[in-house]
Amino acid sequence: MPERTKVALVGIGKIAVDQHVPAIANSPDWELAATVSRHGSVPGVPAFTDFAAFLAERSDVPVVSLALPPVPRFAYAEAALRAGRHVMLEKPPGATLAEVHELHALAKANGLTLYTTWHSRMAHAVAPARAWLADKAIRRAHITWREDVRKWHPGQDWVFEPGGMGVFDPGINALSILTHILPAPVHLTAATLTFPENRQTPIAAALTFSGNVTADFDWRQTGPQTWDITVETDAGHLALRMGGNVLEIDGQATAGENTIMGEYPALYARMAELVATGQSEVDLAPMTHVADALTLGRRDVTEAFHF
Repeated sequence: MPERTKVALVGIGKIAVDQHVPAIANSPDWELAATVSRHGSVPGVPAFTDFAAFLAERSDVPVVSLALPPVPRFAYAEAALRAGRHVMLEKPPGATLAEVHELHALAKANGLTLYTTWHSRMAHAVAPARAWLADKAIRRAHITWREDVRKWHPGQDWVFEPGGMGVFDPGINALSILTHILPAPVHLTAATLTFPENRQTPIAAALTFSGNVTADFDWRQTGPQTWDITVETDAGHLALRMGGNVLEIDGQATAGENTIMGEYPALYARMAELVATGQSEVDLAPMTHVADALTLGRRDVTEAFHF
């Protein structure tokens, strides 16, 4: 069996523990050789609290996976690239588009891999949906992405701070699927963003795109969560359910399975391919739509939100 490549995981929070750690542990390509976090660790794995110390002491670890919140991520990614490490970025890849462009240029100049991951694109039914839509004329499409922020980000006030993206933190998952499956690009034309009176980022958003495409994001839904994308074409109706994991054509399930457990293993498999072939994969289309929504968005204010 080929020797596994060492990777360091930076930021040991909920998403790291729930998804990154098991994906690495079960991968034939990767060995979790170190963690870097001020608040968390993984049993049996060497732990650092200072990233500079990790870079100085662990030159044997060629790859860094960053699962930090977006705002501090640039400094870590830049330091890793300047230290000659390949970098994998949790979504969204940064706090701004400009900083990710800068990281891409730095990676290219140093012959390193930079991978902006979009885990929802790895959902079971996304590839079949993309293939089915490839030769279809799109008449209209709609996203309904409604979930409970208290369930997925319990007590994490950073999501409502500048750079935290608010409801676009989950909404960008839907946009990552949309930009991947549509046969032609669309652009945002209007948005209404709903801000709690005590928060800096929106808790809901209604978006309108060219091509008769619309989206409804809301972070206040309790009970069952809704992650649906529907597309009406000249040859029938497509629906992606459960965050892209179940595909329906004209109301009949045709592909996928109701689980998200394959998404992060697929990301790490793709990172292994990119490093092995000396490539980067930097797709900012989903993040561009979010930036456009924040530029064009009409602001509505609603009642205060507290965890």
